[in-house]
Amino acid sequence: MIRKTLAALSLTLAAPLVSAQPVSLCVFDVIGANGDVYNLVKDYALEMKGHGVDFQLKPYTDEGVAIGDFNAGQCDAVAATDIRIRPFNRFTGSLSAVGALPTYEDLKTLLATLAQPKAASLMKDGDYEVLGIVPAGAGYLFVNDRSIDTAGELAGKRIATLDYQKDAIHMVNYVKATVVPSDITNFAGKFNNGSVDTAYAPAFAYEALELYKGIGEKGGIVDYPLAQLTIQIIARDAVLDDDQSQKAREVAWGMYPQAMNLIESQEKAIPDEQWIRIPEKDIVGYQEMFRQNRLDMRDGMSGGPGVYHPKMLSLLSKIRCASNPGASECTADNRE
Repeated sequence: MIRKTLAALSLTLAAPLVSAQPVSLCVFDVIGANGDVYNLVKDYALEMKGHGVDFQLKPYTDEGVAIGDFNAGQCDAVAATDIRIRPFNRFTGSLSAVGALPTYEDLKTLLATLAQPKAASLMKDGDYEVLGIVPAGAGYLFVNDRSIDTAGELAGKRIATLDYQKDAIHMVNYVKATVVPSDITNFAGKFNNGSVDTAYAPAFAYEALELYKGIGEKGGIVDYPLAQLTIQIIARDAVLDDDQSQKAREVAWGMYPQAMNLIESQEKAIPDEQWIRIPEKDIVGYQEMFRQNRLDMRDGMSGGPGVYHPKMLSLLSKIRCASNPGASECTADNRE
């Protein structure tokens, strides 16, 4: 009898711990349950089962609805773009600051840093906590005319702009282009039917959202990352304990190679002739323009609060200057 009891106890201890109550997780993927993002989050949830967390996934093709359901308490956590996560965590929501991470190596450095235990306090903001960050790919400018290859050429052009993305609206106004309010469900249609001249998206949208239709025979994709987009998983602070939350962030970081393989394959699948290469001499000008916009978005406009978190901008600046110390922004006077 004692042996049977000990054997049962050993089996119980060996089994992975699963939380008594499932954690509902609303997942935004523009393609839905068959999309790459949803499948990545499925792998994340499977890994987390071994750490005592039972995520129950629910797919959404409309990001606004996913966020709305999270706000209404219909899910304990939500996986959405960093742009939508900003109201819950301004620090991680500033990761996609315009022009702030020009390379995937810089992004890798940042995400490795944020997954460390010493960054845990920055993952919490009020009643919310970030449980993981996964790359979604650099955002590029898709244009219907290849002559739109400089900031000056954007003046007067119609740009599909997410109506809740304040930094993008500021940037469009900065280059004297026209904001065409859009959301993630309709911006591709507007570009493809010619309602706008340009749209901003990661490489996956070329095929998945058929942006090649909007490019047509005269357009292309400007080969310069405007921002690094990410999917972030955020939950109410009480949903997981501190150890589980830290493990969740480490699991998400462990998925970096998987996510990047996917992103690289999507970028390589775009025909080479579709890319519009930017001359090196023009890049310096772009970088300074982006820097000025980041400072505007950090300091706030018209007396309002800033969009970008100063601590995140400082960290991004340190990462850029570590990989490119000769850049003009890396002098003492120009530090963010």
